[in-house]
Amino acid sequence: MPVLSDDFQVADVQRDHQRFIQDLAGWRRSHSCGALGGRDDGEHVCLMGWVQYRRDHGGLIFVDLRDREGLTQVVFSPEIAPEAHAGAHILRSEYVLAVRGRVRPRPEGMVNPGLPTGEIEVVVLEWKLLNTSKTPPFPVEDRTDAGENLRLAWRYLDLRRPRMQGNLFLRHRVAQSVRRYLDETGFIEVETPMLTKSTPEGARDFLVPSRLNQGQFYALPQSPQLFKQLLMIGGLDKYFQIVRCFRDEDLRADRQPEFTQIDIEMCFADEGMVMDMAEGLVSRLFKDILKCGLAAPFPRLTWDEAMSRYGVDKPDTRFGLELVDVTDIVRHSSFKLFAGAKLVKAIKVPGGEAFTRKEIDDFTEFVKIYGAQGLAWIKIKSGEWQSPVAKFLSEGERGAIAGALDLRPGDIVFFQAAEPEIVNAVLGNLRVRLASHLKLIPGDSFNFLWITDFPLFEYDDAEKRYVACHHPFTAPISGHFDLALADPPAARARAYDLVLNGNEVGGGSIRIHSGQEQRRMFEALGIGSDIAESRFGFLLRALEHGAPPHGGIAFGLDRLVMLLAGAASIRDVIAFPKTQKAACLLTEAPSFVAAAQLRELGIRLREVAKDA
Repeated sequence: MPVLSDDFQVADVQRDHQRFIQDLAGWRRSHSCGALGGRDDGEHVCLMGWVQYRRDHGGLIFVDLRDREGLTQVVFSPEIAPEAHAGAHILRSEYVLAVRGRVRPRPEGMVNPGLPTGEIEVVVLEWKLLNTSKTPPFPVEDRTDAGENLRLAWRYLDLRRPRMQGNLFLRHRVAQSVRRYLDETGFIEVETPMLTKSTPEGARDFLVPSRLNQGQFYALPQSPQLFKQLLMIGGLDKYFQIVRCFRDEDLRADRQPEFTQIDIEMCFADEGMVMDMAEGLVSRLFKDILKCGLAAPFPRLTWDEAMSRYGVDKPDTRFGLELVDVTDIVRHSSFKLFAGAKLVKAIKVPGGEAFTRKEIDDFTEFVKIYGAQGLAWIKIKSGEWQSPVAKFLSEGERGAIAGALDLRPGDIVFFQAAEPEIVNAVLGNLRVRLASHLKLIPGDSFNFLWITDFPLFEYDDAEKRYVACHHPFTAPISGHFDLALADPPAARARAYDLVLNGNEVGGGSIRIHSGQEQRRMFEALGIGSDIAESRFGFLLRALEHGAPPHGGIAFGLDRLVMLLAGAASIRDVIAFPKTQKAACLLTEAPSFVAAAQLRELGIRLREVAKDA
């Protein structure tokens, strides 16, 4: 225990702190800082943690001592323990302490009912200074107003905040719940390689140069997809893994270059079996974590129906505001924008007649993000149709629109007329914006939904060819292999996504288990036999040696934990995340490496950094 003179200054500690920092020989923590209560009155305890706050009240010095379990008020009293009190005035936020003392009730009127340890305090009899701390760049508390980049640059301090620690505890509990359920239902956890073969199809691979095989590269896995299929061919029957994956793609708000999947595969399974297993897993997870039950089976929509009604393939079904196709009604309208469009859809907002012109203008600016040129609208006010568009609509067209949308006085209707992709994207996203604006989205409900029968292909404008919507190992719906070659946009896949409150949390498919059919799929994708053999020869050979029917699903662990935690970003549930530019502000990665390292790998850069 430090015995310090009255004129001892904080600066002395900061200048030569090793004189006062002590080890823990003979000391052992008896309780966490969140464990003590009224039942412990009179107990002698040993606590260790960080100083949250220090307050001088006359002769008494109060310190809130914090660890990952909570916070306890400790008291330095000159009457009870003058030696321990001496020098306690040097304590500052984030200093590390060990204290021994006696538990007592807080004085009358000083109880803190909002704190689990708020009934008691610990009177310090002796203490050790374990380390000092520089002044943190932001307060280590939940109510910090520090920006995200500042918090990421000092992530180890950010991780001390109770909210961040709570998120990581939640993540741990989710992972353990998943493992228990899958173990109980016969799945085996198998690790698959991190250094594997580059098979680019979709997002870019992260490449790793081989020192022993110069000029050749490994790739970090975008998914364990091929290995889990090989495990099924190997007869493992039921596999899972909580696995790190890597994609070198342009990042969006909630994407990371490295992320975590709950990866699952099953032999002799069809779509229903995989969905039943997934619903059981999710139901167990919500029971374990949130103590709430889920109504299974979850609703199912085909991709075509989801796009028709909601404009997106991951709809939030906690509210209405569904889209209505009015193309046929306005096909011969005198309003040329409607008459000449491939698709015209409308969305009715009950009571939206009260929207101001500024609000409507704000919605118009919003939809331009998704390719809209503007936003047509009509207000139904006292039986009159008020809008610049209304005069172009005949009585018959008005009547048909009113019937299709069940229009009532006080409603407003928003229209979009364009290519189908733009119409759906505009109104699908406007729908969510309107619901948020009108506070129609309940914050305490969890609406799960399966989306099935996805398109097998989508056209890639950059590559000028059709690419696989999910991946090239997804089986087509029965009879759709011929469509894959004759009419690619019409072909549908045995693929399914699990959506929660408008977020895709899992996706999977039944796989192709025939080598011949896998070759036909590569042909449909414009992947020649030589390239297919070069990239996927090991899989094609495996499929020719008794591959069983199999399928699976992968859940995004980061996004799932984010939704369970009610966090604003997946970066808040990852210990050390990257920014949207794929940079680690804490370690300053990526960084240049020394020229000697590059020479050893047989790599020469076009431009060498000055400090390399």
